[in-house]
Formats: sequence, C-alpha cells, structure tokens
Amino acid sequence: MALGLVGCGGSSSTSSNDSGAKKSKAHIGIVTGTVSQSEDELRGAEAFIKEYGDVEKGGIVKHVTYPDNFMQEQETTIAQIAGLADDPDMKAIVVNQSVPGTVAAFKKIREKRPDILLFAGEPQEDTNMVEAASDLVVNVDNINRGYLMILAAKKMGAKTFVHISFPRHMSIELLSARKTIMEQACKDLGLTFAFETAPDPMSDVGIPGAQQFILEKMPAWVQKYGKDTAFFCTNDAQTEPLLKKVAELGAIFVEPDLPSPIMGYPGAFGIDLKAEAGNWPEILKKVEKTVIEKGGSGRMGTWAYSYNYASTEALAEYAKRIIEGKAQKDSFKDLMACYEKSTPGAAWNGSYYIDRATGTEKKNHVMLYQDTYVFGKGYLGQTKEVVPDKYKKMK
Repeated sequence: MALGLVGCGGSSSTSSNDSGAKKSKAHIGIVTGTVSQSEDELRGAEAFIKEYGDVEKGGIVKHVTYPDNFMQEQETTIAQIAGLADDPDMKAIVVNQSVPGTVAAFKKIREKRPDILLFAGEPQEDTNMVEAASDLVVNVDNINRGYLMILAAKKMGAKTFVHISFPRHMSIELLSARKTIMEQACKDLGLTFAFETAPDPMSDVGIPGAQQFILEKMPAWVQKYGKDTAFFCTNDAQTEPLLKKVAELGAIFVEPDLPSPIMGYPGAFGIDLKAEAGNWPEILKKVEKTVIEKGGSGRMGTWAYSYNYASTEALAEYAKRIIEGKAQKDSFKDLMACYEKSTPGAAWNGSYYIDRATGTEKKNHVMLYQDTYVFGKGYLGQTKEVVPDKYKKMK
C-alpha cells in the first residue's frame, strides 16, 4: 500500500496552541540523542517545546537525551526513557531515534503505565520486538529508498555506488535489506556496487576516530572508484567528513542516511545557520549557495526538510492530537497531517511496513520518504517514481 502526499501549510495558529498548552495537564515526553549524535532529532524536540512549553515552565513537554555511548550505557538509556513514566500526567512518550534499550524501556512503562502512548522513531532493534512494544513505529522508507537512491545516483551521473557501514548497522534488518536492494538495483540500472567498512563510532575509536577514518580514506576511495561515484554512509556522525571530501574531490553524494539540509552540510562547509534556525526554506537556500560555491552543483543532494527533525515534531504533535481527541491512533491520514504541518510544500510518499518473512502488512509501522533535492538542480521527482515490486519482496 503506497500513499503519496504533498504537504501544505500548517493549519493551527500559535495563539490557539498556546492556550491549549496552558489548559492541558497531559504531558508528552520526548527522548532524543545529543547534538553530537542526533542534532536534527534534538532540534525537532526544541521546536515542539517552543510551541507548547517545557513542563518545568508550565508547558506540556519533557525532553531528555540518551548517552552518546548508548551501546555501552543501555541501562542509562532505559532509565532515561522509563523515568518519564514516573510523571502521573505523562500521556505519551516519543523516542527518536529509538536506539537499543528502547524496547526494554517501553516494556517497563507498559507494566506500570499502559495508558501512555509509546511512539518509536527510527528503531535500531529487532523490528518485530519494536512493533510489539510500541503503539506506532516510524521509519524512513529504506525499502523503497534502496532502489530510489540508486536511481537518483544514476540521474546525477554516477557510474559506481559505494556503501559505507559497519557490522552493528548491518545487523539492523531494514539497513541490511536496503543494502541488498541497492546492490540489486545497481545491477539492474547499470551501476557498479561496492561496500566499504568503516569504524563504528560506538567502538573504542569513538566519534572523532570514526570521522577521521573517513577523512583519511576518501582520497584513496575516489582514486579507486573514480569521481563519478556516489558515496553513502549509514552513520550520521560520519556524514560530515564524507560531505567535506566529496566536495573537495569532485565525487557525488545523493542524500544522507536520514536526510536533512543540516545533516552534515553545516559542519562540513562551516555554514552558520543561527539566523535561519527552524526556517527550512531559508536553511536550504543558504546551504545550497555554499554547496554550489564548493563545486557541488548537480552532484550533491538531500531532502528539503529534515526527516528526523520533522519526525520528532510530527510524532509529538500526533500524540498530542490523539490525547485531545483530534486524531485517531491508527490513522495514516492523521499522522500525515502532522508531517505536513512540519514540512509545508514538501512531497512525501509512504506505505505500511510489510513483514518480509510473512508478507503481513503492519498497520502500526509506517515507512516514509521525501523527494530528493539536488543542489543547483532542484527536485528529482523521486516520489513520483514507481518502485518495481520485486525490490519490496527481496530478502
């Protein structure tokens, strides 16, 4: 089941939302990573707080972060998430990204507070377990994107596609499936596929070491594969050094793993976006100007709006509307209305997740993608492309 949509302007005024926040006792918890690992998700939480207020200041939102080293500090992650349920007024908890420990935390919350809505954005644990523990799961549509990113790379002039990752990410079902689809799509569309292994930022080298590896390896990779190569990495922290070197070396970059104009681009090119904060059309314009100046016109892309920023904001908004009786929990249309509010004018497409083992459509697991925007060129029209069914059934 595929559902296409184009966003329109937000329909609710600030004044009505402010008054609603003051009247409501229902609290919404948001859990994200920190700026160093997950800036977009965190900024989305800040935007929601700006609209509805922090609990400590009489508003409805409580925001906490999980540790950067979440793989080694899962107990802290679990405690941070589950601790939100100690608030008797807590009615919904949104975790984005849903790193390891989220399922355990949700199970603990379910035991003592079954009334709380539990939403998981970008889960990194077993899909069936996350679905069972959550009221709603939202993923970037890595199944359709497995084909669409290769198609985009071809449209941008790529002859080779290099996928950079590490074992922990490749153990995540949807990331592994996307890689398999990408490899097949390359064969079908006439591109060469290559896989390169990079250090996990959660390993002993940490984020700095993982980023340095990309900086040091890129010249050799471009020499090996050629400039008409689209490079892609599955890790947010490694996106910044990858972008920096793609521009310097004249290679191609379709879009980040979790696309956004501020995913990697500001850090890679020293773009100050303080004045444009939260204004996505202006952010895109400023980033585009810099990318073109760096020689990336027609060779580098992203999504016009941050997926993870929008997801944090939209999932929290959806929870609020459900609590207030203004939306239905299992309504794709109502969920999309919340994404539209966060991304006016953006073209999206989406579908329900289909279990690859049983063929069952999961109505509490939604997959989404936005059209690819290429700097200096514009939208590629990806949301209008028909993805062949064979890719959706690949295992």
